Amino acid sequence: MLLVAFLILLYLAVAKIVLVYDTGFESYISKLVGNRTIDLTMGVFTELGWVLYPIFVSIILFIIKRTRRLGLVLLLSLLVGSMVVAYMRCYTGYEKPTLEYLGAQLPLKSGADVGVPCQIIGTFPAGATVRTTIFAFIVGYALSRRFPRGCYLLWIYPTVVSISRLYLLQEYPTTVISGVIFGILIANIVSKKLKIELIFDKEIKDETHR
Repeated sequence: MLLVAFLILLYLAVAKIVLVYDTGFESYISKLVGNRTIDLTMGVFTELGWVLYPIFVSIILFIIKRTRRLGLVLLLSLLVGSMVVAYMRCYTGYEKPTLEYLGAQLPLKSGADVGVPCQIIGTFPAGATVRTTIFAFIVGYALSRRFPRGCYLLWIYPTVVSISRLYLLQEYPTTVISGVIFGILIANIVSKKLKIELIFDKEIKDETHR
């Protein structure tokens, strides 16, 4: 079902069927900016979606022996997702938002995104949303047995990053929604291929030896 939903959104984006609605939403959001505190907060949130932050966490998890499989699953999911998204943004042709953001900005330059041998001229799907969704999905699953309710709090991460990208006029609702769906698809596929459920066998063995 998720794959079908993503393919439908891809068709709507490539055919520019939803562009008029996305640009209308963008125009509405552009009228809300101006509160310096909110503007800067949204700037901080959007910086948290930079590609190196979740990758850095995945590398640390991979280095630690007991979380190596989790780190590997997370790292590969992030790399695969980021590369595929970068190429899709090159060739889907769904233009970036055109309105200029006039709110307060952080006194720093955003980090570069994933490099690919093509010019990224589109915004479908939202790269930051894909990465943060992958992170929340995989790490949330890893914590689900110890924190069956608390693990869902990780979804605050992609939520605030995605909202900030919309607020800063960097993404459209369509690209954000497609980013969530695509992130879940990638995380689910890589997790199954690398058998992420084996991380729980490791935890049971560790508890048995205590």
